[in-house]
Amino acid sequence: MKRLLIALSIIGLAGVSDAAQAVNWWDLGNTKVGPAETLKQFHTYFKEQNPKMPLEKYALGSYAFSPEMYSQYQEAIQFNPGDLTLSQGKALWTKPFANGKSYASCYPDGGKGVAAHYPMYDPKTHDIVTIGTSLNACRKANGEAPLKFGSSDMVALQTYLTSLSNGMPMDVQVQGPGATQAFEEGKAYFFMKRGQLNFSCATCHVAYAGKYLRAQIISPVQGQSAHFPTYRAAWSAVNTLQKRMQGCDKKVGAVPQPLESADYQRLEYFMSYLSNGIKINVPGYRP
Repeated sequence: MKRLLIALSIIGLAGVSDAAQAVNWWDLGNTKVGPAETLKQFHTYFKEQNPKMPLEKYALGSYAFSPEMYSQYQEAIQFNPGDLTLSQGKALWTKPFANGKSYASCYPDGGKGVAAHYPMYDPKTHDIVTIGTSLNACRKANGEAPLKFGSSDMVALQTYLTSLSNGMPMDVQVQGPGATQAFEEGKAYFFMKRGQLNFSCATCHVAYAGKYLRAQIISPVQGQSAHFPTYRAAWSAVNTLQKRMQGCDKKVGAVPQPLESADYQRLEYFMSYLSNGIKINVPGYRP
């Protein structure tokens, strides 16, 4: 019954007048175009929906659609609880490995600015590299055991490394056939309906982005990657975009994937590319 009420609430958000819009948003997933054209189409779609909203404002997520909520956000970030996780990550980042090296040795410029380009496609392994998998690769290269994805230490390190790119625009690259295929697989997963509610990621975060579901405004996909890892009051903790993916799958009645599964990595790749041009602000703060 609870799931049915949620489904009916969402379906009723737009009303009859949104029938034409539903065709437009769904067409975003059906068009056979490259990554650059896909990004252009998403920018055009959201510009049509919110003509007065500049691209950079999408970094605020749902807060961009409500002056009242934005005021609450400004108050909350003055003492963002996520800063505790950020401090934890900094301590771990600077603590030397047994061989005397640190995480900074694994990244150009000691990690400054690198998160703006993640996830990235590795043509050698033909796979997606996320910040999480890159951190474990760094540990392995320095003789350390890998950290569990989703663990407190891993999330803290992901938060700190990403924060070294704060103020920089997302700049994820999709170049070459292998990267394009991974991008398209992420796009397909984003639009794939699943679970007992038969919803896709796009159902909420494209079609009904900026609209109310009960007391909450649904955030648009554009800009989401720019504020993760983020502190969510619902979690009372900082966590990653993939953790949010698990929560979304649960809410629609689907079995969530493991963190860093191939599907979630490709989904993150696709979603992060859609946030290109939007400045990173980590850790974010969300309700």
